[in-house]
Amino acid sequence: MANSPQAKKRARQNETRFAINKARRSRIRTFLRKVEEAIASGDKDAAQAALRAAQPELMRGVTKGVFHKNTASRKMSRLASRVKALG
Repeated sequence: MANSPQAKKRARQNETRFAINKARRSRIRTFLRKVEEAIASGDKDAAQAALRAAQPELMRGVTKGVFHKNTASRKMSRLASRVKALG
């Protein structure tokens, strides 16, 4: 258990950041799931629209420290190639 005032404050801050990051991660996953569902349905226009909506969310997660830059880039690249292959 945290004993010093500084450690207690850090514990409170960690709880707050955890909740914010959890919500942000969940939101990003929802956007990615929408792209996956559009790809699965075979609707290229819907998939492209979902991908365009997901990209800024994913990159915002990078700037906020939820995801690593390379992880986000890899996800975007793989999704974009799958959308492109729908033809």
